[in-house]
Amino acid sequence: MSVLNRVVKPTTRRGKKILMKKAPQIIEGPKKTLFFKGRKCNENMRRVLKDIYNLKKPDALMLTKNNDITIFEDVTPVEAFTRKHETPLFIMGSSSKKRPENLVAGRMFNYSLLDMFEFHVENVEHLEDFKSNKILLGLKPCLVFNGPKWDETAEFKQLKSLFIDLFHREEVECIRLQGLEHILSFTITDDGKILLRSYKVMLKKSGGRTPRVELEAIGPNIDLVLRRSKLPTEDLMKEACKRPKELKAKPKKNISTDGLGTTHGRIHIGKQEINKLQTRKMKGLKKSPVEVMAQKMLNKKAMKEKIKSQR
Repeated sequence: MSVLNRVVKPTTRRGKKILMKKAPQIIEGPKKTLFFKGRKCNENMRRVLKDIYNLKKPDALMLTKNNDITIFEDVTPVEAFTRKHETPLFIMGSSSKKRPENLVAGRMFNYSLLDMFEFHVENVEHLEDFKSNKILLGLKPCLVFNGPKWDETAEFKQLKSLFIDLFHREEVECIRLQGLEHILSFTITDDGKILLRSYKVMLKKSGGRTPRVELEAIGPNIDLVLRRSKLPTEDLMKEACKRPKELKAKPKKNISTDGLGTTHGRIHIGKQEINKLQTRKMKGLKKSPVEVMAQKMLNKKAMKEKIKSQR
């Protein structure tokens, strides 16, 4: 048994709490992202990493040193980094003669590589280039995916899932209009470029109840060209997306829904003796003398049969 797969048993109460915190949770919070640099990284790529890091804060961790990693040839060092810092997402920036302005983003499942994508970065406008007011730290962005290509190929579907995981924060059931302050737009052009744009939502007076919405570019603006990708197998993706039993909705008995969405329920009740129901005493509901005599005869007959059975 390897050291990484060995089951660690806590010896103290504090150690037990730490292991319980590291264990898989039924309802997980925002995923943390690890940012690091490759073997060579120029100033432009450092600023790109910092810009994306600022969008992801506070659920992000930045490493300062350069790392001699060729991630598509050997992903073991990255898996060790994510295990050490407990970050299921990672982004690596580098720039070399063979692959200039290079950005790699990927995900881990159970501290092993799930998928990753490599991009060439073009036409960057950094956060510092915009003089407008920036958004608040930790604000939940609204993600917008423009273009039909996001759902045409398996590669772009997987990339869309990666972007959602990367910028997703807490689950919310409803949101107020004033809560929509930040928008991240992802657009695929006809030539295959992915345009990342960041906007601040401004609600202005319109003279009516509905405000006039304006978008102000706050940066960063990054153009990405997909170079290489590594997609997961169907079985691995199915296992990664498996929901725990506690979150699965339990089927309710005797409840059905028709084609129009109307819910129907079936109720089972015991046998009802209508003759013994207490009704309102009205003259019209009183028994006739014949019915009273017949009832007395039935009671006498039942009493005689009871006495005979007791002898």
